[in-house]
Amino acid sequence: MKVVLRADVPDVGTRGDVVEVADGFGRNFLLARGLGIAASKGAIAQAETMKRASAKRDQRDRENAARVSGLLTAKAIRIPARAGEDGRLFGSVTAIAIAEAVEAQTGVEIDRRKLVLDEPIRSLGVHSVVIKLHSTVETTLTLEVVVQ
Repeated sequence: MKVVLRADVPDVGTRGDVVEVADGFGRNFLLARGLGIAASKGAIAQAETMKRASAKRDQRDRENAARVSGLLTAKAIRIPARAGEDGRLFGSVTAIAIAEAVEAQTGVEIDRRKLVLDEPIRSLGVHSVVIKLHSTVETTLTLEVVVQ
């Protein structure tokens, strides 16, 4: 059975793909859950339109991510925090605090889930944080944690 996927399905294909699947899988899973539609001439044409629109959207998102990357690498973000005499923070600097500081200092809104932090920052000084702005665009943000 040929099916046009309406959403990304793991191990099957991505949105807009025309795939050949077993009749039962197509009818009982993909069609029943609205993840796909039976392939006809009109559905295949619609799939091609979805692919073109997706490619345009992806290109626009990639260009925006590159522009934001340039803005973020040019400036160090300062975050004030309370710390003891040895330079250890009384709390920690989390992804939420970093995202709020970036928006306040640069005007660029970043989703906190795009920040790659192995663990929260717990010391004063300069730290590097990786931000995944797009699947193909990553940038490194310089973060200065200073005494409040």
